[in-house]
Amino acid sequence: MKKNSPKRKVLGRYIVADPEICHGQPTFKGTRIMVWQVLEQIADGLSWETIVKEWRGDVTLEKIAEAVRVASTALAEQSETYRPRLSAAKRIAV
Repeated sequence: MKKNSPKRKVLGRYIVADPEICHGQPTFKGTRIMVWQVLEQIADGLSWETIVKEWRGDVTLEKIAEAVRVASTALAEQSETYRPRLSAAKRIAV
């Protein structure tokens, strides 16, 4: 890694964002499995046990639980970004 290049960020016990792996997308440590892929599988209705089987055990139940917690925390921290904003005129009227 270059001297001024971004550093690897540890997002949990099992999740990292490393600029050298998958362009810095959050992945499960020791894999190139991106967290969003597993979250999409959950959103599609796959059971966690099925997800573990599909990833041949490289993603465990514990890793899935951490992915959900990290995603939940990220959404909560960014919730202000998603809130509709009142215009100045509406703020005065309220």
